[in-house]
Amino acid sequence: MNIDQLFDSFREIKVGVIGDVMLDTYMWGHVDRISPEAPVPIVTLHKKEYRIGGAGNVALNLASLGARTSVISVEGNDDDGIALRKMFDESHIDTKHLLVSENRITTNKMRVISRNQQMMRLDSEIMDDLSEADEGRLYNAAADFIRNEKPAVIIFEDYNKGVLKESLITSLIDLCKKEGVITAVDPKRKNFFSYRHVTIFKPNLKEVKEGLNIIEDVVNETFLDKIHARLHEKLNHDISLITLSEKGAYYSNGTQSRIIPSHVRSIADVSGAGDTVIAVAALIFAATANVDLMAEIANIAGGLVCEEVGTVAINRQKLIEECRNLLIP
Repeated sequence: MNIDQLFDSFREIKVGVIGDVMLDTYMWGHVDRISPEAPVPIVTLHKKEYRIGGAGNVALNLASLGARTSVISVEGNDDDGIALRKMFDESHIDTKHLLVSENRITTNKMRVISRNQQMMRLDSEIMDDLSEADEGRLYNAAADFIRNEKPAVIIFEDYNKGVLKESLITSLIDLCKKEGVITAVDPKRKNFFSYRHVTIFKPNLKEVKEGLNIIEDVVNETFLDKIHARLHEKLNHDISLITLSEKGAYYSNGTQSRIIPSHVRSIADVSGAGDTVIAVAALIFAATANVDLMAEIANIAGGLVCEEVGTVAINRQKLIEECRNLLIP
């Protein structure tokens, strides 16, 4: 396997990301006293930083790896939306299909951090489903992208913020199948079983157990094979890719399956690791159609981003070096 050729091939792959985009705001400071007004710490702020979050972070990971990336979503007509669009443009992520709605605000997750630990998080958001009018606009934007730009992959990134409705999910998956486009999804519980017939279904183990009402606390291949079978009964999908936290990742396509163990890491923050995993998995599968390689490299990438504080995209060169060290005998 030539790692460099594989990663170079990403430049020819076009990917669309549809789902809940959001702004991540980090306010960094230090604590040296308790408020006299209430028994809470006083954080003296010294830095504020904006990052791309939610489905946007999946797009950022794809762009960081060199893929031709478009984001398809709905944001608010507000300053947070303007800031988010500016960062997409700076990261060379296409925003032609990023719509603005007067009925919504741009989701902003504001984190207050001291000594690399979150002290508080404030969320500004609307979680209602899209209106029928906005849903229609979003479907038309996505359909235009799929039919005219011929992407290799569409990634559904669902954060339960209302952008991905069941009717929209169903119609877009049907269109992707008709157009021969690979589909990958990082689901959340609300629409967990709405993603029928997708190519890659990537929940984490906690989400799977909640979705299937499983209480067993075991992690082995026999147990996970049964989970894949139960998921397939409901979804009729091609591939299960289930992240197992510190135990690594599991995949199955019905004929082959494996648990891929995690690699030793210095974990700083697990935020955004799932975004990285779905982005890398979709790209590797689009480039190679190799399920085992897809899971191996996605597992490595998810671990790497956990070494950073906050939501960050995968570093392309670091991932290449890790693949050389861990995958090539």
